[in-house]
Amino acid sequence: MSFSLPAPAKLNLFLHITGRRDDGYHELETVFQFLEYGDELAFGPADGHDVVLSPALPGVPDEHNLILRAARKLQAEAGRNLPGVHIQLTKRLPMGGGIGGGSSDAATALLGLNHFWGLALSIDRLAEIGLQLGADVPVFVRGFAAFAQGVGEKLSPVHPPEDWFVVAKPDCEINTGKIFSQEGLTRNTPPSTIRPAFEGDASRYRNDCEDTVCKLYPEVRKSLDWLSQFGPARLTGTGACIFGRFPTESKALEVWASRPSGITGFVTRGVNASPLHTKLTELE
Repeated sequence: MSFSLPAPAKLNLFLHITGRRDDGYHELETVFQFLEYGDELAFGPADGHDVVLSPALPGVPDEHNLILRAARKLQAEAGRNLPGVHIQLTKRLPMGGGIGGGSSDAATALLGLNHFWGLALSIDRLAEIGLQLGADVPVFVRGFAAFAQGVGEKLSPVHPPEDWFVVAKPDCEINTGKIFSQEGLTRNTPPSTIRPAFEGDASRYRNDCEDTVCKLYPEVRKSLDWLSQFGPARLTGTGACIFGRFPTESKALEVWASRPSGITGFVTRGVNASPLHTKLTELE
């Protein structure tokens, strides 16, 4: 049995930091929306009982690779020897971009291997395992656009418009830990009392990391200044990627064609149901 599954990107349509916990983690409010663009994982049989991943990610040792860590957690959960599997990774999402590349790869590994090995673990259990790998993994496991609270693991479904996005990656990589350790970071945004409705004045939502990131990484500020000419532009996560929303593909492509040199990225559509879950449903 061989099959391929997408590992879609995500955007944080906004990101508010409402406090800091005693354990050093931050309390957040954000909305995750998936994109019709991402990495891809192909699953196929391998000899023995090993999980083989290719190609290796430059600068990421196996013990830190989220795909292999996800596989090991499922092997431990099963408590028995499982058939060998080869995972071929097609990497499109930039590392350090704030669009969930590693977390999405981990979630696709969990759901794909659950299917490949016939483990029949529930989505709830897979999300619990995913949370051990990273705070963003559960939203990819669950597969619906969500208003998230806590460290990002408390999820409620939302339905933002499925518009088109220009997603731009400035020429820098951002260390998330460095951003959250900055003294000047806003950490006292009042918590919301209701889920965002995405109607009316969008200025009430923002990314609390954006000012700090722009001070430390001038490339991000330069890219935001460019994209803001065409409408509201915002940082996603702790960056480095920024995004702008557009009503049509043609308008988004027109804006993308005007980008300055040194900016990579893509144009794609936002979706509220993960392409990963859509493909899994077809397989099943």
